[in-house]
Amino acid sequence: MPLSRRTFLGTAAAAAALSKVARAQGQTQGPAGLPVAISSSNGLQAVGRAFEMMQKGTDPLDAAIAGVNIVEDDPEDMTVGYGGIPNQDGVVQLDASVFHGPTGRAGAVASLEGVKNPTKVAKLVMETTDHVLLVGAGARWFADVNGFARENLLTEKARKVWLYWRQNLSANDKWLEPPLDKLDPDVKHFIDLFGWDDLRKPTTGGTIHLSAVDSRGDIGGCTSTSGLFFKMPGRVGDSPIIGAGCFTDNDVGSAGSTGRGEANILVSGGHLAVEFMRQGKHPKDACVEVLRRIAKTTREKRLLEADGRPAFGITFYAVNKKGQYGAASMYDRSKTGRPAQFAIADPRGARKEDCAALFERRPS
Repeated sequence: MPLSRRTFLGTAAAAAALSKVARAQGQTQGPAGLPVAISSSNGLQAVGRAFEMMQKGTDPLDAAIAGVNIVEDDPEDMTVGYGGIPNQDGVVQLDASVFHGPTGRAGAVASLEGVKNPTKVAKLVMETTDHVLLVGAGARWFADVNGFARENLLTEKARKVWLYWRQNLSANDKWLEPPLDKLDPDVKHFIDLFGWDDLRKPTTGGTIHLSAVDSRGDIGGCTSTSGLFFKMPGRVGDSPIIGAGCFTDNDVGSAGSTGRGEANILVSGGHLAVEFMRQGKHPKDACVEVLRRIAKTTREKRLLEADGRPAFGITFYAVNKKGQYGAASMYDRSKTGRPAQFAIADPRGARKEDCAALFERRPS
């Protein structure tokens, strides 16, 4: 739903026409102007909020964090913040990073418990310490002394999903598998979204990344996640790693990712995408090149399909200083058939567009 130019978009026909033009032109013909905010597909409201704030003169990082906070606060989004999927012990541990282009400073937290907005804590790490990354008990202590209350982030829905996963984890433990005819509706919906194989094996997770450039050309980026579903306690992915899950250079642009963090860490994908943009590549093409690098360097058989292609999903999002934007996913759609998309907001409005893709998903 467009969040600006409401008078011009006064009819459904006009809105549909504009959306069609945006999808066709957005990643190839340059920006419609600044500000611009880009994020993962779960960030439609987030980019809308960031865009509106930047229009009013808000710093791009503050706008990005405010947008991401919407998703962190939403218990229905089970990939970040409050309601995020817990680790294998049933504990929600969150990771986040922020990067402020104008000052060149960054902050991050990892394995943080009891704070639904880890991006806010990461920003305080950036602003009030000489450090970049705080983890675990240290991150929790830092949140305590800065007045963050200890909250229970495990929602009833997430608890039921975790319990079902635990009950079905092994046929040799003491848990009894619940009958399928009594499957809880919340659990069934989760399985329909992510697929039983990915629920049974801790290989899938969710994240939100948001990069923003304001009308002055200043840039900010942030990433937030609850990490891999049912991960090992203390596992840290790419989201809080500066240069992997998020990287910003105020002279060039910003980039970040969602998906398999271990694959991104090995190539420093956020930094690599920005470097490709520095060389003159369009943000979309920069994202594709990072994916190509990951596919080339993934060699472990357990991480490959029978045809040698990566057996995991990962998506990159990027915007340059001029406001050109793009996103690319390893596959054009998920294993459950959902198309790979991203969220974008600019003077044309807030909307979703299809990602570019390195590979097409072959029929199973």
